[in-house]
Amino acid sequence: MTRVEAHAGGAVLLLGARSEIGLALACRLVAQTPRPVVLAARRSGDLHGEERLVRAAGASAVHRIEFDADELDTHRGVLRRASAVAGPLDVAVLAFGVLGDQARAERDAAHAVAVLHTDYTAHVALLTELALLLREQGSGTAVVFSSVAGVRVRRANYVYGSAKAGLDGFASGLADALVGSGARLLLVRPGFVIGRMTEGMRPAPLSSTPEQVAEATARALIAGRGEVWVPPVLRPLFAVLRWAPRAAWRRMPR
Repeated sequence: MTRVEAHAGGAVLLLGARSEIGLALACRLVAQTPRPVVLAARRSGDLHGEERLVRAAGASAVHRIEFDADELDTHRGVLRRASAVAGPLDVAVLAFGVLGDQARAERDAAHAVAVLHTDYTAHVALLTELALLLREQGSGTAVVFSSVAGVRVRRANYVYGSAKAGLDGFASGLADALVGSGARLLLVRPGFVIGRMTEGMRPAPLSSTPEQVAEATARALIAGRGEVWVPPVLRPLFAVLRWAPRAAWRRMPR
């Protein structure tokens, strides 16, 4: 039995346990194979509804741990505690992030930096610690949610988009660095997702729901893929849009 096989059916760690996409993905994973789930979020004592959801989907056990992505010096402890209470991590889902307020970020440097801290710096710190843990295990997959907003940054949301562009590049490089270790990384690039995070915003063309993103992610995990676009048509579309004239691109909506 290989080290990867030894941890098949291991725990699912959901970092950002209130995420609609993350919860939908966790539910799909435990429905396929009953396994422990670790729900990590701020105010973890309030995650009653989230725990009921994953238990009903088939989780063999549910653990809650306190997690604040912005507190970088706590990341190693969170990951080690998760593996201590639930066993080897099979899938670790990074489902935290903020959209921020673009207009405010253009006036308030502190807000711009806060968005970048959560959406880029905190992800880099956590992924670095997670990669160390997965290498030690010799197995496990990190699921990272990038965005088409980072494929080519738009004027309408360049603060958020630049964070996703940086994260996309870091995650792509880390995925290559993990080759041969038994661990791997799945990079997910959704378009506009209709959900709580985008409530009140006009949906963009080719929008998806959290359930659709979770389903595509679950299928990509099973297939052992390294990246997935949701919906798939966005991949060839953005291959073309990369070359759109800048004067036209700057007028693109969020």
